[in-house]
Amino acid sequence: MKKSAVDTGTRITERSLFYWILRRHRSMQLFLLLIILVSLFFKVFPLEMQKRIINEAIYLKDIELLYLYCGLYIGAVTIAGLLKYAINVLQVYIGQKILLEMREELYQHVLQLPLQFYRKMQPGTVISAMTAELNAIGFFLGGAIAIPVTSVLTFFVFIGFMFNLNPVLALLSIGVYPVELFVIPYLQKKYNRLNSRRVKTTRAMANVVNESISGIHEIHGNTSYSLEEKKLSSFIRQLYDLMKRLFVVKYGIKFANNFFQSLGPFVLFLVGGYMAINGQFTLGALVAFLSAYEKVYDPWKELIEYYQGYQDAQIRYRQIMAIFDLDPPHILLPLNRDVLALQGDISLKNVTFTVPSGVRLLEDISLDIKANEQIALVGYSGSGKSTLALLIAQLYDVSQGNISIDGHLIDELCKMDMGRNVAMIAQQPFIFSGTIAENLLYGVQAVSGGDGFPDRRRILGVIGDVGLQDDIIRFGLQAVLSPEECRPFRDKFLRMREIIQTTLRAEFEQAIEFYDVTKYLYYSSIRDNLVFGDSINREFVVERLPEHPRFVELLRELNLEKPLMTLGFAIATQTINLLSDFKGDEFFFRDNPMEMGEFERYSDLLKRLKGPLPKEAEARKLLLILALRFIPKKHSIVNLPSAMEERILNARHYFQANVVNVAMEHCMKQSDGTPCNKDPRCGEQSGFIPFCPSQYLYTHTLLDNILFGAVKSEQTFDDHLRKLASEAFEDEELLDEVMHIGLDFEVGSKGDRLSGGQKQKLAIARAFLKDAPILIMDEATASLDDTSQARIQGLLEREFKGKKTIIAVIHRLDLTPAYDRIVVLKAGRIVEQGTYDELMKRKGAFYELTRAES
Repeated sequence: MKKSAVDTGTRITERSLFYWILRRHRSMQLFLLLIILVSLFFKVFPLEMQKRIINEAIYLKDIELLYLYCGLYIGAVTIAGLLKYAINVLQVYIGQKILLEMREELYQHVLQLPLQFYRKMQPGTVISAMTAELNAIGFFLGGAIAIPVTSVLTFFVFIGFMFNLNPVLALLSIGVYPVELFVIPYLQKKYNRLNSRRVKTTRAMANVVNESISGIHEIHGNTSYSLEEKKLSSFIRQLYDLMKRLFVVKYGIKFANNFFQSLGPFVLFLVGGYMAINGQFTLGALVAFLSAYEKVYDPWKELIEYYQGYQDAQIRYRQIMAIFDLDPPHILLPLNRDVLALQGDISLKNVTFTVPSGVRLLEDISLDIKANEQIALVGYSGSGKSTLALLIAQLYDVSQGNISIDGHLIDELCKMDMGRNVAMIAQQPFIFSGTIAENLLYGVQAVSGGDGFPDRRRILGVIGDVGLQDDIIRFGLQAVLSPEECRPFRDKFLRMREIIQTTLRAEFEQAIEFYDVTKYLYYSSIRDNLVFGDSINREFVVERLPEHPRFVELLRELNLEKPLMTLGFAIATQTINLLSDFKGDEFFFRDNPMEMGEFERYSDLLKRLKGPLPKEAEARKLLLILALRFIPKKHSIVNLPSAMEERILNARHYFQANVVNVAMEHCMKQSDGTPCNKDPRCGEQSGFIPFCPSQYLYTHTLLDNILFGAVKSEQTFDDHLRKLASEAFEDEELLDEVMHIGLDFEVGSKGDRLSGGQKQKLAIARAFLKDAPILIMDEATASLDDTSQARIQGLLEREFKGKKTIIAVIHRLDLTPAYDRIVVLKAGRIVEQGTYDELMKRKGAFYELTRAES
């Protein structure tokens, strides 16, 4: 096996725990030791002052001497405390720096382990080892040298001070320590064995939970709750038993420590008191001796705790390293040469692949693929097609035989050689958290180190080629832009709004209710009808309005508060009565002002209320929120009284003039369709932006801004209108800008905000942007619809024919005629190969496959 290029001769998992401690940050550790040595003087000096305060200052009744000794005492104690603080801070800093480097190097090692390792290793084990368990080791690392050195030196300094005061008492005082040296390590070893079993049990339990969460759909589908509970129950009981025994031993160690700590003072009081009574020991010396004994136990206790911490860290460290104790099969970077630029000639000689259980998935495969040739791998399920593709991609390693690319044996190529020259598309690609752009450029960034990114035109071209353009445009249109993001395109977006409201108005007004300051808006909420605008700081969002003093004052002055609360009460009552049996189904709340998660809250509210006009402020707020969310043409749960429409319209003008100080005439649209003049009292500078044709609404999506109104229904806003909008964007040279905005769409964890088809197209685009000479597609289009599959296949023929070596695992045999050669596998062997026409004339295995498919 080859070692990683970053290794220093020793595999990271073979390094001892003290390898990291002794070889990292030595200058800081020496500085720490210097502080420790200085601090020893300030630990002992206060004891001498105690003795002198009693024997000299108090005995001689010398006030000035008392002040001097007390001042020196408190000064030394303060300095000792500050030095202890500095020591603790430095220990943590050194420990975390070492832990950072350990974690980074271990993670690099883990990422390079073979795929077979991850087939049998649960993700929960890897995550736990890399996070919580390494954190526990980090607390030990910083003090690994400082604590024992400090404790040993402090111990002997105090012992020396005690011997200086009275050798007999000093010998008696330390006589208890040999016994403790036997008892504590014995109990600690027992604790370590139990703790090791606890860690293993916890990992096993984490794996069971991880598996259950990952397969939760199967558990729900099979109602297998009891089976999963049984799996976990045994581990829970094991952990319960281990924790009981663990704490029995732990508290046994504490009891032993406390007992031995109390035994020393007993001897001192008995013997030291006797000597003081008989004049053999001064009172000041006895007080100083007692203080020294109390302090000599602190470093002893720290040494015991250090020993316990060391044993715990050592066990954790060994267990973590044992998990990952494998060599990466290939080095990361080339040694003494540049990364190879390969052409794509691939040769397989007698390749056999056997899994660890002994089953042969491939046997005696020999195949030559010319550079720029397009090969289709087909066969029955389980024939080894995907395994062969993974071997060529160096994701698996052959058991026998060899694979070479351009004459270079594949097991001698480093990972960067393969990364630069091979692009792989899996059937179920992984999408990383982040934006679409970050995922698109993932492969390019990995092999280029941040340099040589494709230009914007190339990126947008590939997006269009794979059929992801419409999705990216939709993501862009749904983006909410900040003033800074919008500023370069603001005027163009407003121009788009003008085109839709004038040139395309006839087509769009059937689907859009355009904002009009003079009319009541039936497809907008009561809140939008009242406020008719937004504030950048979200001052006037629905949830805040019932507590906004000026808004509430407006409602009361115009006699709207009571009608709105009555409306909210009616909505709540109807919703609770109609949906009590469906409160857990989000479908029934789609056309309701009440959200599913609020059902119980409003249900409890109605039980307390005696009518629609409560006095309690919280109840009034909840009813007003429902009313302000109400959209007459969308929410059919109740009807809006027609008399309220005119009152709300009047309230809109009052709100604009008296609350946000905006003149309504500036929001009027001229009859010829030109936008209104800008009012200096509204916009970015004022913080309030009315629904005015000349204002960009920064709290709304780009689509909302362009349409400048509410969509009446998704059915009426059909593909035809979307196409008209896209054409208008293109005419205004804005389509690329919208796509650029869409590239910043956050895909969520594992791409969960994307559909299966979108993920697949994104993975295909990612591979195409990498522009490697060898492209391996493992059923890469399987999750796409027929049109999208045909589109990708056409792209392979049109753009890559004679330019790339393509190896495609295919399940749809009607796509195979386009390939230069078809290789048919059965039971891990190649049974025939040739062009489509040759194989169909031969009427062999491929012919039978096509008949079976048809």
